[in-house]
Amino acid sequence: MRKPWIVGVLLAAVLLGGCGDPSSGAEAAPPPEVPRASVTTQQRAPASASPSAAPSAPPAKAPSVLYLGDSLAMEAQKVLGQELRGELRATYTSAPYSGTTLCDYLEGTGERSLVPDGDKAAALVRRLRPDFVVLQFWGNAWGYTPCMDGITHDASPQRYFERYAADMKRLADQIAGAGDARIVWVLQGPDPITPDRVRRVNALYEEQAAASGELVADAGRAVSGAGARYSWVQYLPCTAYEHAHDEYCTQPGRDRTALHRDDDYLHFCLTPTTSTPKPCPVRSPGILRIALEITRVIRENP
Repeated sequence: MRKPWIVGVLLAAVLLGGCGDPSSGAEAAPPPEVPRASVTTQQRAPASASPSAAPSAPPAKAPSVLYLGDSLAMEAQKVLGQELRGELRATYTSAPYSGTTLCDYLEGTGERSLVPDGDKAAALVRRLRPDFVVLQFWGNAWGYTPCMDGITHDASPQRYFERYAADMKRLADQIAGAGDARIVWVLQGPDPITPDRVRRVNALYEEQAAASGELVADAGRAVSGAGARYSWVQYLPCTAYEHAHDEYCTQPGRDRTALHRDDDYLHFCLTPTTSTPKPCPVRSPGILRIALEITRVIRENP
């Protein structure tokens, strides 16, 4: 018998390892040691079949893409690279760090950051000269993220949102000052604990993009129910592609596929999180759906 979802939430708080909402109760626990991310660059490859419903021709100029973020990006980085290379012949580099938030990628944070200086967003943009910088952050504000100065949504929502908006602008300004890359802000999926927090963080992403001519990829909608954008669900109906590929339709007899494990309401990888962050090692429908939406936005904005 399936355990009640609240049990899964409590277990997930232990497993998140630095990605989630402060009010989930894991803030007092220290995160696992976060090793320096190995910046992975994957060069252009020939186009391959895509699971998108209506694949289109790749752009005339293959883009270069830099992908940064927290544990959601950590688990999705391999699949996103496969989609970008296959659909767009892209040159792709990923440097996510689990447990981070926007301020961790700001230059000038020094030892208060979980991201080393060489992997700061602006430093990577200067070195790699990407066309796009994809930023995927859940909105972490844990007490153990030093650059947040102890500001959490649970303790002070107003200070949290003000600080988050300020860090967004600072990060966008540093990226713009380092090169000509277009930023893609990835909107997040529903949170069953504090749904309004995710709604407001997504609104900040949209406001920043609109004010600066940046892009938004609503990957969160791809892992939300139809007509219920901010209502958390563990399962969704299988897409046509998922029906055609059994490994992506986890319960074909019930016409539904799993987005999350029973014991982890946040991550989309269908294997347990580990103390050593790494890309998801198994096919996971939620991760593919997110990667497809990010790829679509880059494809349609050459």
